[in-house]
Amino acid sequence: MRRNRTEEFARRRRQLMRLMGRDAIAVLPAAPERTRNNDVLYNFRQDSDFHYLTGFGEPESVAVLIPGRPQGEFVMFVRERNAAREIWDGRRAGPEGARRDYGADDAFPIGDLDDILPGLLETRARVYHTMGKYHDFDQRVVGWVNTLRAQARSGAHPPQEFVALDHVLHDMRLYKSRKELALMRRSGAIGAGAHVRAMRFCRPGRTEYQVMAELLHEFGRHAADISYHPIVGGGANSCVLHYGDNDQPLKDGDLLLIDAGCEHEYYASDITRTFPVNGRFSPAQRAVYEVVLAAQHAAFAKVKPGNHWNEPHDAAVRAITQGLVRIGLLKGSLTGLIRDGAYKKFFMHRTGHWLGIDVHDVGDYKVGDQWRVFEPGMVLTVEPGIYIPAGTRGVPRRFWNIGIRIEDDVAVTTKGYEVLSAGAPTDPDAIEKLMAAA
Repeated sequence: MRRNRTEEFARRRRQLMRLMGRDAIAVLPAAPERTRNNDVLYNFRQDSDFHYLTGFGEPESVAVLIPGRPQGEFVMFVRERNAAREIWDGRRAGPEGARRDYGADDAFPIGDLDDILPGLLETRARVYHTMGKYHDFDQRVVGWVNTLRAQARSGAHPPQEFVALDHVLHDMRLYKSRKELALMRRSGAIGAGAHVRAMRFCRPGRTEYQVMAELLHEFGRHAADISYHPIVGGGANSCVLHYGDNDQPLKDGDLLLIDAGCEHEYYASDITRTFPVNGRFSPAQRAVYEVVLAAQHAAFAKVKPGNHWNEPHDAAVRAITQGLVRIGLLKGSLTGLIRDGAYKKFFMHRTGHWLGIDVHDVGDYKVGDQWRVFEPGMVLTVEPGIYIPAGTRGVPRRFWNIGIRIEDDVAVTTKGYEVLSAGAPTDPDAIEKLMAAA
């Protein structure tokens, strides 16, 4: 298994170096450790780009790609083995482990970075680096290049150009390989299972944080972590798009909106389900829910190769506007309501985003001034919603505090799409049946 994963990372490095050209060098730092409070650190999570190219999970590391270098194209700088520190913090790979287990051609102690890296930069015309992400490291990279420039009269050949690494690398990350899609299916399945568990657990009198605990338990027992802080909003809280307190009791007759996904081997799921706390939709809740579900299905139908990024959103907007007219919350012609953005009173966000190692994954949504065209291997979310806070002008009271979002993770295939999170039901009858059996 390790060999297969190592080959996957090596394939990515080779692809990136082909795009860079033989007179370039790429320098990527690992994510820094972050202090949570006093002397306690946040649990370390590797930088997404660094992980994508190396699979190496330690801080205080730097990866360097040098296309065509005779002594080896992949160089790593890592922490040395340290028996005393490893008692406290866990085993380190060390330079030998970086070569043996992660495919580095050369590996050096991180303390040697300032001595060795300027020599690797010399004779390279372009430096690929993601400027602005880690300010302290940016200053070091600029310092190394400036040192070489100061030595130009002595025969040094400093790089002449900085190139945005993310422009090339993030376009690569947009297209998921078979192995990546397999990981995302697993992440989607774990996340969907957590939503099913929450539906079975939920009932009046329980609390939002108790439901969140069920989600976390399901993630944890499958060796997954949260991919973002869960949104568990009952009643009025379902209408707060980024609600995060998750501390209120769940009331009979209210809806519960859960937006929660997991991270499995660095790949994220992002799933939202909305269901009745007592297991039965009221007529008003079901009416709004069916509008959102129809909008999601309309958006799904537009996810296929050759269509562009905005087509699912346009389809969802049309379906939501039609539905809002049908249930009496909007009045007027469909064309005019869409043109005037009348739906934005109830549906104020986009219908999705790219998904991958990051929840809001990298990749441009436009190429030039044109929406990006879908191609196989891309993965996105599809998440229409309707939100009606109490007191919304012109809306009957029976619709107040109905917040509904339905979100799934969708891969573009050669023939259309695959829903990666389909394990959690969205059909209202199926939801009621599942909750009744709990």
